Amino acid sequence: MPDIVSVSQTELAQRRKKLRRQRQMKIVQAIWRTLAVTGLAGGLLWVALQPIWVLKTPEQVLMKAGNQPLSKEAMKSLLDLSYPQSLWRIQPAAIADALKKQPTIAQATVNRRLFPPGLIIEIEERIPVAVAQKTQAQSNNTGNKTTTGLIDANGIWIPLEKYKLVNPQIKLPSLKVTGSPEQYAPYWRKLYPYLSQSSVKITEVDYQDPNNLILKTELGKVYLGAITSQLPDQINLLAQLRHINTKLNPAEIDYIDLKNPDSPLVHMIQKPEPVKTETP
Repeated sequence: MPDIVSVSQTELAQRRKKLRRQRQMKIVQAIWRTLAVTGLAGGLLWVALQPIWVLKTPEQVLMKAGNQPLSKEAMKSLLDLSYPQSLWRIQPAAIADALKKQPTIAQATVNRRLFPPGLIIEIEERIPVAVAQKTQAQSNNTGNKTTTGLIDANGIWIPLEKYKLVNPQIKLPSLKVTGSPEQYAPYWRKLYPYLSQSSVKITEVDYQDPNNLILKTELGKVYLGAITSQLPDQINLLAQLRHINTKLNPAEIDYIDLKNPDSPLVHMIQKPEPVKTETP
C-alpha cells in the first residue's frame, strides 16, 4: 500500500512540472506574438509615413466611366482635391459620396492604388432621357432666359455642358421637355414610363401650364390636363387613336382633348368663312 501512494505522488509532481512548462511556453509564445504584431504594425506605419505615399499631382488620379478615362477638364470639374496630401489621409468613401451629389453621376467607387501611389475612381453616369428647357425671368428686365439641359428617368436636372465634359460623344435624346423642372420633377418618374412605352411617337412634353400637360405627338397636339390618376387611361386611349389620321386630315386637327378619357374630343381648325364682296 505505501508503494502505491509513493508512485502516485511522483506522477502528480511530474504532471505539475509539465503543466508549469506548458504555461511558461504559452506565456513566451504570447510575448513573441505580441512583439511580432507590434513590430509588423510599426513597420507598416513607418512605410505608410514615407514620402512616397503622397498624392502630389492630378496625374496620379485615374477617373473613368466604364472603360473610358475622363479628360482632365472633366476631372477638374467633378473632383475637389488639394495637392499634395498623404494617400492615407484621403477618405475614399467621402470622395465617392461627394461625387454622387454631382448631377451627372449616379454611382461612384474610389480606391487607393499603392503601386504606383494614386487613386482609381470609377463612375456611372446618369442616363438622360430627354432634352429639357427651362425659362427664367431675368432681374434686369431684359426678358426671359432659356436654359437647356437634360433630365434622367427620375426627373433630375443635368446641366448639358457638364454632361458633355463627362461624355463628349453624347447623343442627345429625341424627347424634349419644356417647363419648370421644379414643377414637373415630382411627376416625371411616374409620367416618363408611360411616355416611353406609348405606341404613339411623342416628341415633346409641354409642362409650362401645370393644369394642362400638352404632348406633341405624331397625331398632333394632345391635351391631358393636370396629371392625375387617370394618366394611364389617357395614354392607353392615345394608343387607340393612333389610326385617326386615316379618317381625318392631320393638317385640319387643332388638338386632341383627352382631359376626360371617357369623352375624348378632337378639335378641328376652324376655317374662316369667305368674305363676300359686292360687285358694282
